[in-house]
Amino acid sequence: MYTTFFGFKYKPFQLTPDPEFLFMSRAHKKAMTYLKYGIADNSGFILLTGEIGTGKTTILRSMIKNIPQDVKLARINNTKVNSEQLISMISEDFGLDVRGLDKTRLLSNLSDFLISQYAQGGRSMIIIDEAQNLSSDLLEEIRLLSNLETDKSKLLQIILVGQPELNIKLGSPKLEQLRQRITVCTHISPLTRDEIESYIKYRLKVAGNEEALAFEEGVMDAIYSFSKGIPRLINILCDFTLLTAFTDEKKTVDMALINEVINDLIDESPETKAAAAISEKSMSTDKYSEIEDALSSIHLRLQNLESAVNEIKKNNNTNNDRYKSLVALVNACSVSKSSSLPFSDNKGLSTTKEAILGKKEDELLKMEKELIDKDSILRRRKEKLSESLIRIQELPSEAKNHNGTAL
Repeated sequence: MYTTFFGFKYKPFQLTPDPEFLFMSRAHKKAMTYLKYGIADNSGFILLTGEIGTGKTTILRSMIKNIPQDVKLARINNTKVNSEQLISMISEDFGLDVRGLDKTRLLSNLSDFLISQYAQGGRSMIIIDEAQNLSSDLLEEIRLLSNLETDKSKLLQIILVGQPELNIKLGSPKLEQLRQRITVCTHISPLTRDEIESYIKYRLKVAGNEEALAFEEGVMDAIYSFSKGIPRLINILCDFTLLTAFTDEKKTVDMALINEVINDLIDESPETKAAAAISEKSMSTDKYSEIEDALSSIHLRLQNLESAVNEIKKNNNTNNDRYKSLVALVNACSVSKSSSLPFSDNKGLSTTKEAILGKKEDELLKMEKELIDKDSILRRRKEKLSESLIRIQELPSEAKNHNGTAL
């Protein structure tokens, strides 16, 4: 409707996941690099997560366009199914006949297909979107599908794509074997304030006219405040902004216009209102970064503690209470175990994780101090022992017994 007025070839903010409009933010660039690496390396499992509307599907479509020709692909989008339906959908997407077959026969035919593909020099890949909807039993069954392998290569590569809840589900002890097989893992975070401006200009350029709209000071801040950096919300807001500007015959967006559009969307569009409410509850990019840094710090400390445990074990000193408590602390500090806690929403997740991180870090600091003190004591004992040995060696030979110790 407004494309001619603004000189566009296409609508710049359509909601369909068109790879041509993929804006490579820092998070999207990282995700694409990780995906390409995982596919080239034939990694068994790849995990891609991101909030609703952050561009996971667009990333996948862009990746699929450049997938190697030797890869046979099955893509699953409907994940609210049972075990037999899932196997049937995978088999059918690979081009297999599934009519009238039970689960046992479906699995047998699927295994034969994967072996045949490998024998012909090809590879097989399954992409499962909305994987957070899969039950733990289905996720475990998917892991079992990946058991087919040769000594040097996997016969099946699986990419799990989903919302952040998928990470929590994978943190369950029941899915530890699956979690250990995920060799490539990446998360798409929302756009930053600076990236939003580049994102909007990029889409305008791809649509055919980067200079179609001018934005007055403060408008980009208003867009960021409303969208929280979620590309889908940016698209919805900008599409209505273009429509309003077209109606008013304007090519400059001022604060009055953008506030009018935001208020209309919040008041009249249930979908946008709900999305905006969710984004308000979501943690900011800075908060995610803080938690990521804290987790990295704890992971490093945990590695140091594990090294200390192994050192004590080497010295055959594993029966004392200090060693047992240290092992218990190392196990308790596992990020994967703590992540299996049930959280009701992102706000609760943030608060609970911060409390856990703070408590674990205090415990780690305390244990590190104790280890340092113990190490200091051991060093002093070694020094005294060395001094004693030197004095013994300096004694006259008649003052030593046959074992070389002082009489």
